Amino acid sequence: MRRRVTLPLLTTGAVTATLALAAPAQAHGYVSSPPSRQALCAQGRVPDCGQIRYEPQSVEGPKGLKTCHANIPQFAVLNDDSRNWPATSVGSTVTFTWVNTARHATANWEYWIGGTRVAVVDGGGRQPDATVSHTVNLGGFSGRQKLLAVWNISDTANAFYSCVDLQIGGGGGNPSPTPTPSPTRTAAPSPTPTGSPAPTGTPAPGGTWTAGRAYQVGDPVTYAGLGYRCRQAHTAIAGWEPPNVPALWQHI
Repeated sequence: MRRRVTLPLLTTGAVTATLALAAPAQAHGYVSSPPSRQALCAQGRVPDCGQIRYEPQSVEGPKGLKTCHANIPQFAVLNDDSRNWPATSVGSTVTFTWVNTARHATANWEYWIGGTRVAVVDGGGRQPDATVSHTVNLGGFSGRQKLLAVWNISDTANAFYSCVDLQIGGGGGNPSPTPTPSPTRTAAPSPTPTGSPAPTGTPAPGGTWTAGRAYQVGDPVTYAGLGYRCRQAHTAIAGWEPPNVPALWQHI
């Protein structure tokens, strides 16, 4: 009897383990503007980034770390300062925008330069919007700086990490390489209206990306004259245009 009971239990465990391995990785969030190191990799602006190019939203580790890669070995490229990462020229006040592909309840967001925490924004334990922007005063710093942005989750022991390379005082403003919306400036115009919902369903091959439409894995779209293919099933919203969320769209 013991062998006849044990065998099904082992078989069930093996099936469960197989299903767990086959499940897709959960998406989370990262700084898209000014472009973080993982955003630059996902946009193809920095070559030879490895796995982080395909999952910039996944730099997750225990709270309290001060590394760009959350101590994840396959993302170690993010912590390599010798790669001469492109730095965005900004003024003393900068607006940082997070793209949240999974909206975790939030304790707070922290912004660090070296050992100095330059800003903290309370999350109140609430679920954030799909995009979140914070305006941070960097008046005590100038020249090239590496800023570490941290998203601390309220109901787990983990946080998400993004390093952003800045040239402070290098011309003012807060330029972005992609049309990412923020409260302090206007997003670049989209080829289609993004403020009103559109019919749901799968677009025809080569159809234009439209906010409010449901997309499935493999669906092709065009945006700003470029082609993209859907990586994860989702319903599009303003702020999740294909160039802004490489976790959801692959350039083709």
